[in-house]
Amino acid sequence: MEEAKGFVRRVLLLKFKAETAPNHVERLIKDYSNLVNLVESLKTWHMGKDANIKNLHEGFTHVVELTFEDDEGEAAYSAHPAHLEFHERAWPHVKKMVVIDYKPTSFHT
Repeated sequence: MEEAKGFVRRVLLLKFKAETAPNHVERLIKDYSNLVNLVESLKTWHMGKDANIKNLHEGFTHVVELTFEDDEGEAAYSAHPAHLEFHERAWPHVKKMVVIDYKPTSFHT
């Protein structure tokens, strides 16, 4: 195994509250995606909706993957005013969230 140098990835699983209208969820996702334009240490932002045909999502409907330049970049993102403002607006609509941060690892066989 070889851990990648520098980059840190974050995977978020999001479950929104039932009373949050779908168009509001979409607006929040669009606003969230814009953070890649506002926070220098956030290098990539990708999102997808659950497409599992076996209904194993446990209510989580959206997955977001972020890439940061390094641990310090992730810390800078977490404290960035644009991220904090977005979090303030979005958090009341989130029922549950799972967050996993990892450093990409390559396996060579």
